Amino acid sequence: MNAAPAAKLYTPEMLGLAVSLSDFPFHPGFTMTGSARSQSCGSTLKIGMTMDKSGLIDTIGLQVSACAIGQAAAAIFAKGAAGQSADHIAASLSAIEGWLAGTCDGPDWPGLKILDPARDLVGRRGAILLPWRAAAAALCKQPSTS
Repeated sequence: MNAAPAAKLYTPEMLGLAVSLSDFPFHPGFTMTGSARSQSCGSTLKIGMTMDKSGLIDTIGLQVSACAIGQAAAAIFAKGAAGQSADHIAASLSAIEGWLAGTCDGPDWPGLKILDPARDLVGRRGAILLPWRAAAAALCKQPSTS
């Protein structure tokens, strides 16, 4: 990769997101956990969450082993996930998959546009999807509230 495309991809804003993951520490006390692995690059992400009494995401912790793009995606997810429902996470995952495939505009997820330069890099798509896939895995284990 020459310097010009790398500079467009690894912007200071994206790299800043990557280092912001320390704001979301993972600990063993989370009531719900899930994980995901990108088959294209081997990146992994483990998520822990707690839910509030309304069944919405309350707190999040992340354990991420991924490239800067995967780390930025994890931070974008974590910053926007509090207060979201399992249905919203599932719908967002589907919309992001469509956004990456070029079949839709993607969800209205705060900060997602920062990842626009990585959309055309097929090998990075799995890393972008990691947090939503891990969250979906955790949320499918959510105890029934009925």
